[in-house]
Amino acid sequence: MTTHSEARFVPYSADLMFEVVADVQSYPKFLPWVKALRVLLRSAEGDNDVIVAEMVVGYRNIQERYTSRVVLDRAARVIDVKQTEGPFRHLDNHWKFTPHNDGCAVEFKIVFQFKNPVLNLVVGQVFERVVMKMADAFVKRAQVLSKQTA
Repeated sequence: MTTHSEARFVPYSADLMFEVVADVQSYPKFLPWVKALRVLLRSAEGDNDVIVAEMVVGYRNIQERYTSRVVLDRAARVIDVKQTEGPFRHLDNHWKFTPHNDGCAVEFKIVFQFKNPVLNLVVGQVFERVVMKMADAFVKRAQVLSKQTA
């Protein structure tokens, strides 16, 4: 399985960063390689919101569709995502946003393995760059939204 973890400090509030990541229906507007996204279900599980969404992602001539279950824990500022259907044998990612005086710490971890070994090989070669570019896109989205509310 391929794993990537990172922690970075950003000059935006933990609540804003949480909302940027939680706003899955907006991903096609700002995330590279996200071609389409459809929310299939919204529900509550205790104090947490749950979103089931189908996403189409593409990179070069590879395009895949998968469905994920997204659990939003607003009180803890934590978001957990698991694939429920699609090309992955395993896909989990975890976000945590910790407030600081002049911004927040963002912790992100993703663990995945494609069912198709060729996809594992192809994506594995560019995975680090893809993850970094996507993380940067979330921060840029927060920057845009913070200017709109200022």
